This record gives sequence, structure tokens and C-alpha cells, in this order.
Amino acid sequence: MEQTTRRKISYSGIQPSGVIHLANYIGALRNWVALQEEYDCFYCIVDMHAITVRQDPRDLRENTIAAYAMGVACGIDPVKSIFYIQSHAPAHGELAWVLNCYTPFGELGRMTQFKEKSETHADNINAGLFTYPVLQAADILLYDSDVVPVGEDQKQHLELSRNIAVRFNGIYGDVFRVPEPFISKSGARIMSLADPAKKMSKSDPNPRSYISMLDPRDTVIKKFKSAVTDSESEVCFREGKDGINNLMIIYGVVAGKTNNEIEREFAGRGYGDFKMAVGESVADFLSPIQEKYHGLMADRAYIEGCWKSGGERARAISNRTMATVLEKVGMVRR
Repeated sequence: MEQTTRRKISYSGIQPSGVIHLANYIGALRNWVALQEEYDCFYCIVDMHAITVRQDPRDLRENTIAAYAMGVACGIDPVKSIFYIQSHAPAHGELAWVLNCYTPFGELGRMTQFKEKSETHADNINAGLFTYPVLQAADILLYDSDVVPVGEDQKQHLELSRNIAVRFNGIYGDVFRVPEPFISKSGARIMSLADPAKKMSKSDPNPRSYISMLDPRDTVIKKFKSAVTDSESEVCFREGKDGINNLMIIYGVVAGKTNNEIEREFAGRGYGDFKMAVGESVADFLSPIQEKYHGLMADRAYIEGCWKSGGERARAISNRTMATVLEKVGMVRR
């Protein structure tokens, strides 16, 4: 009898922020879609993480649904992968409490994101903001995750998750799989169109700095035409040309071209031609995603069926992990 090889498990989550932009897609979502071919994937809309910052309840509900629909529109397959809403699997919060009791206060105090968010939201420095990384550890450890796709800003949180898993396993045996970071070769960092020294961000007060996945065609082209570049005129990828480098990365992704191909295409042509080409290519690229998104949002029964099915599958797996954890720490069996 042949022994089947277990596919590795990948876990990722995205906040229901209200604006999913091009950098989210290039840096994360497109890689998530590709991972489905090699891994058993868990994808989660992390609505519990979102409330560390005060939310309008109606907006949070709508943004959660919109983020789920955008994930499917971008290519997450809710049948092939387990794609669900975090609060629909209560074991996330339950495990987070247990892991809080195995996480030293000092470790959480060293988390740089807590310090940054405390400055940004000085009027609401709550306990959830402080213990956010422990909930993130619970998200990951509940599903025996082998790998977690991470960017630079999440490496510290994943290292904490690994530390928590190792510490818990050292006391109770091999309960949790210790996850490894997954750094995609194509995980390009997309910068602001208005200030290429900063990351593209939805929180930027300048709406011309980012491309929303739902921006109309004319808006996309206009934003690229106004993108900050430099005083030269040569389209080439090199140090000191942050604006052009950023546009070349974006164009390379949506048009499927290398830097050398882009440089040859625009040799002897000015930045105006290049920025127009990038804008038109991005608009063309976004069009089918937008069409699918609007179709999904118009068919709430279908999309609701997807997240309910994903929640059922996530609960079945996470509840098994939680039962093991509770037994290990000495809780009376339910």
C-alpha cells in the first residue's frame, strides 16, 4: 500500500480594512493564490484583530464581506482552500487566552508594532493591542501550519509565535507544529506613488499615493500619470531612482515583463509614455478582478455560503486542536 505524502499547510490572514490596494495584491494576495497549488491553505479575514482599533460595527461587517469577496475575486478558491472569517472559529480567542498565560510580559513589550500603533492610536491603547501577537500565534498554531507567508513587518510576530510553540511543547510535549516563515521570491514591496520612499498604504491621507483594487480606469491612469519620479528621463532600474524602480516593479508584475525587457521597450522614450503604459496596464489588469468582485457582492447568497462552509471546516480542525490543548493544561473534558 502506497504511503501518501502530507501536503504542507500554509496560513495567512488579512484585515478587513475597507481598502485593499495594489500593494496588498502584489505583495500578498497573488502569492496566496499561487500557494494553493502546492499547499493546503488556510486564509482568514481577521476581524478579531481589526477591533484593536475602534470600529464602526456596520462598517466592520461590510468591510469583512468586501474583503472576503475581493479575496475570491483575486483567485482564492473557497473549495480548494479553507477561506473563512476569524470570529467564526471561536477557538482562536480561546487558544489566545491559554497562550497569553504562557507568554512573558517582557516579550510582548518588545513588539515594535505595539509601540508604533500606540503612537498612532494614543487615545485607545488597549490590552488587545498589546496581546495582538498572541492572538496571531493562536491563528497560526491552531492549524498545524508549516509555513506562514510574511513581510518584513510581521517577522517579529512570527518569531514570537515560534517561541510560544517551543515553550508550550517543552512543557507538554509536541502539541504544536513550529511554523517557518515563507518569503516569496516574488513578494515585491510596492511603494507610495506620491512618496516612493514610503510603503503604499491605505492610511496615507493622499489618495493619489495608492491604487485601490476598485479604482475606476480613469482614476488609475490619472494616479500613475501624477506619480513622483525623478529629474532624469531614462527608464531603467538602478539605485537612486526609487519612483521609476517602483513603477517598473508594478509594470513587470501586471505585464509579465523583466526589467531588461521594460528598459528596451522604453529606450529613448520619456517618463510620460512610461507612466501612461503602466497606468493602462494596471487598469486592464484590474478590470476582470473588479468585474468578478462586483458580481460576488451582488450575489450575497453565494458568498455567504462560501464563508459559512469555510467557517465550518475551520471550526472542525481548530476545535480538535483546542481539545488537545485543554487536556494538556489540565481542564476537565467537556
